[in-house]
Amino acid sequence: MKTPLVLLTSVFCLLTSVVQARINVVTLPGRDTVQLTIYNSADLTLVKETRFLTFRKGINKLEFSWANTLIDPTSVEFRALTQADKVEVLDVSFPPRVTNLLEWRIQSEFAGEVQVEIRYFTSGISWSADYVAAANKPEKLMALAGNVRVNNNSGEDYENAQIRLVVGVIRLVEEIRQLAQQGRPGQMPPPPPGAPAASGMLMKAQRAMAFAADEAAARPREIIKEGVSEYFLYTVEGRDTIPSGWAKRLPSFQTADVPFVSYYKFERERYGDQVIRYYRFKNDKESKLGNEPLPDGSVLALRTVSQDNLYNFVGRTNVKYIPIGEQVELELGNDREVMVKPTLMDWRKEDIRFDQWGNVAGWTIKEQWQFEVQNSKDIDVVLDIRRNFPGDWDLKSEAKYEKVDKSKVKFVLPLKNREKQKFTYELTTRYGTNIVK
Repeated sequence: MKTPLVLLTSVFCLLTSVVQARINVVTLPGRDTVQLTIYNSADLTLVKETRFLTFRKGINKLEFSWANTLIDPTSVEFRALTQADKVEVLDVSFPPRVTNLLEWRIQSEFAGEVQVEIRYFTSGISWSADYVAAANKPEKLMALAGNVRVNNNSGEDYENAQIRLVVGVIRLVEEIRQLAQQGRPGQMPPPPPGAPAASGMLMKAQRAMAFAADEAAARPREIIKEGVSEYFLYTVEGRDTIPSGWAKRLPSFQTADVPFVSYYKFERERYGDQVIRYYRFKNDKESKLGNEPLPDGSVLALRTVSQDNLYNFVGRTNVKYIPIGEQVELELGNDREVMVKPTLMDWRKEDIRFDQWGNVAGWTIKEQWQFEVQNSKDIDVVLDIRRNFPGDWDLKSEAKYEKVDKSKVKFVLPLKNREKQKFTYELTTRYGTNIVK
């Protein structure tokens, strides 16, 4: 639908009723340009549209309606882009007995065509990211491609729109959807005591999102990325028409030969007896990435299995927002070709102590564990085995391990293709009065 925007061509008319007040109304031309800046962390989109209006000298009246849309009426702004020193908004009002309609009174010292900008927030437009990770056969390098999907459920059609996508977190006093559905601002309840004004928060968000990118030139489409303080801005080159109720998928980036590690984890408390496969890489320059943070989204992982680039499905997962320089772990599910078999070889209780009444007051448990691991795959992998030990404990092992925190250790084992290994450790746990203070 088109946002109804009309100009009263006669200042002096009999206002005996709301219907009579609109007898001399003409519908203005449609938008000349429109730009959508869409947040992915909030139900929030900044819309900037330009139109060419014909003003007469003196007072002109301009109406704006947001009926059947999710536009926030408290955020609607108007300004002249040409003849700006001769066109001034005197006031804005909301006609009686008419909902979803506001009216600007505009004083113009210029008679003729003026380009104007109308800017507002709306709800119902969202975007999401998805990725395809295509690993080579040795699982050492992968092609990583990113896409964004824009969904429009705002009630408004946006034709030939420039689209900008913002990664970042914003907190609003009120949700735009609620503001849109409450009607005119006079009907809104007051904010809770001590809460900052909604308009101030919206202005801050608007300033952040209004950081303008140059108009897309006539060259192959791509997504331009740039930093905007605590946000990151993606500008999609070219223009797209996104009707209400529709979605469009747009390419974001494609990078070949991203180095990664085929990484496997075993932790009984988290995964049971399964071994979970991960693809591990970094969002940095060394990995041919790192130009921008990666927004949260879904990931499809594939692996080349033949010379003619036939792919096998590896797994599907979701990733959270990935800042520049951060390590990424794609969790891709259980892999039966990497085996971990823990066996309790010995268990004994010793150093038992009694209190004055003959009750057991302290004791020590010693356990001997053996781990058999096997990589049945045709590629090299790295296996991360984690063990959790509550209480007061000591660990002895000839195998190298790392203490993760006060109750967890990990053994990291590089495994060649078809390789088997064994390692053991002795765990000593003290209870009661045997605990070392």
